[in-house]
Amino acid sequence: MATETVAKPRTSARVHVQKFGTFLSGMIMPNIGAFIAWGIITALFIEKGWLPVPVLGGFGETGGKPNVGLVGPMITYLLPLLIGYTGGKNVYDVRGGVVGAIGTMGVIVGAGIPMFIGAMIMGPLGGWTMKKIDMLWEGKIRPGFEMLVNNFSAGIWGALLAMLGFFGISPLVTAFSTGAGNVVQFLVNNGLLPLTSIFIEPAKVLFLNNAINHGVLTPLGVQQSLDQGKSILFLLEANPGPGLGILLAYMFFGRGAAKASAPGAAIIHFLGGIHEIYFPYVLMRPLLILAAIAGGMTGIATLAVTGAGLVAPAAPGSILAVLAQTSRDSYLGVILSVVLAATASFLVASVIMKTTKHSDETGLGDATARMEAMKGKKSSVSSTLTGAGAGASAGAASGGRGGVGVLAGPVRNIVFACDAGMGSSAMGASVLRNKIKAAGFPDVKVTNASIASLSDTYDVVITHQDLTERAKPATSSAVHYSVDNFMSSPRYDEIVELVRESNTEGGTSDAGTAHGAHAAEAPVDAAPAAAGAAAAAPAAGSSDILARESVVMRGSATTRDAAIDEAGRLLLARGAVDEGYIAAMHEREESVSTYMGSFLAIPHGTNAAKDHIRKSAVSVIRYPEGIDWNGKQVKFVVGVAGINNEHLHILSSIAKVFTNKEQVARLEAATSEDEVLELFGKVNA
Repeated sequence: MATETVAKPRTSARVHVQKFGTFLSGMIMPNIGAFIAWGIITALFIEKGWLPVPVLGGFGETGGKPNVGLVGPMITYLLPLLIGYTGGKNVYDVRGGVVGAIGTMGVIVGAGIPMFIGAMIMGPLGGWTMKKIDMLWEGKIRPGFEMLVNNFSAGIWGALLAMLGFFGISPLVTAFSTGAGNVVQFLVNNGLLPLTSIFIEPAKVLFLNNAINHGVLTPLGVQQSLDQGKSILFLLEANPGPGLGILLAYMFFGRGAAKASAPGAAIIHFLGGIHEIYFPYVLMRPLLILAAIAGGMTGIATLAVTGAGLVAPAAPGSILAVLAQTSRDSYLGVILSVVLAATASFLVASVIMKTTKHSDETGLGDATARMEAMKGKKSSVSSTLTGAGAGASAGAASGGRGGVGVLAGPVRNIVFACDAGMGSSAMGASVLRNKIKAAGFPDVKVTNASIASLSDTYDVVITHQDLTERAKPATSSAVHYSVDNFMSSPRYDEIVELVRESNTEGGTSDAGTAHGAHAAEAPVDAAPAAAGAAAAAPAAGSSDILARESVVMRGSATTRDAAIDEAGRLLLARGAVDEGYIAAMHEREESVSTYMGSFLAIPHGTNAAKDHIRKSAVSVIRYPEGIDWNGKQVKFVVGVAGINNEHLHILSSIAKVFTNKEQVARLEAATSEDEVLELFGKVNA
């Protein structure tokens, strides 16, 4: 029988640039607080600051020695190291972050100038190479030697990367920075800098600006600010004036929903700094990009004429953030640049709207959808444009879909979230992962995390029905599913169908790939990152997690609480936890049941109780007659204590057993601990 090969659609250059920009943004944005702190210290304490303090600003002498201050060390060491660590962590968790930071130190010392571009190279490079090195001996390290191998491999490779950064990368990055700086200076000297708006303003609407802003403008702006005390480059993209002018034009000359929503959008844009809220208004009438360009050019020209600038990046692009980072001598120029940019944008937009037909103003919802498609995920402010309920799922009342997000592309990243992220969520993730793979979508990532570690980087979020409301605020862009049975919920079939629908009918199109890419590259918590790997291979040393002495064939407890005590005591006897963890297991049970379905419960501690865990361990107790567990019959209780995801392989094996009726029957009929261990993939205990 002939096999038909379906060609995979080629990813457009726009999506590649967008993904690259998102990747760069993922290193810069988590550290914006540090940039702001540096900007405040610079604005206040340098020699030309508001409150000059030599020992803080780094000028003058104290006791015959030059003052180092905070400004120089922060920009030279702190910020690049944070960026390098974040870049490495985004690629390969904390281990990758540490190696990335070590490599970044090499380019810092080798260059002698703020190495932001070098950090954005060495951080991800350190994380990626460390990940590849670890794969060479994954599962091959003898128990007891894991820490020795892991620490020395990271140390040795980090040292080599630091030398590579010092001798190899820093000269290249220094040359690039010098060349780019010369280009910028040429544009300034010849009055050509405003022309950059021809590229920047359309790039903003197409979500392509991150590559330019975080890859070039911010590093060059920081260097310029260090030399001159301020930089015009920080305001090339962040000026809220062009967008404000377009929204003002809609307030006066728009129609229908566009006119009605423009005032609220203007407030969010100008004060909140969320510039993407005006993008749908431009997409409705593409000619309005000329208004944005005119506003951008006017703002930049004003800054150039007045010699104004910011001391540090303004993020988000709120007028409040802009003013907070304005240099002491630049308030007039910065305020004028915003006002004149808004005025120019308003005038051009008004002419366009008055001289052309604008019946398409009723298509604000369609324009918002196009904007989200280009962004690759649902916008956090789209409800302001299309109504608060636009993104809600109709299935919430039935206990299935929890609402909130709308898919703007294919499903790439699914997360199970529970209170601690170590037990029920790991089991549920294993079950669904197998179902999705069986349906023919092995590239869809199914991971697990604690509620506290969630970020808005997932396509689908699955939680116990008692936890859904806690998960929604942190994951507003995702589609939410609520379940009451992690082992065999009917919701899983709905999710598989959702994946099938979104990932086949144009699901791999260019417009939809960005969200999945963003989710994969953003700074995700360690638990989700490791969960997928744990399903494929045991963690090093996992043979110690479930031991024969932790398996009880006939438990003595007759109640739920007594069973939790019994499971916890087995963990305590192994030296895996202290007494406080058993109390936390009861606390967790009172908040959300750990009943999984298929006669299984997996009691474990709360997220706050991880300090009570000394090492990863799992206990298994069988109750042949069954015990009542909040109205459900439980015959198997699995106590869980996990550190660094070392226990996830065992939980994955347990999940596979309990989704197979024949395997559950074998467990019920087992006569020895060895039979239980064998069923869970533990023949050597």
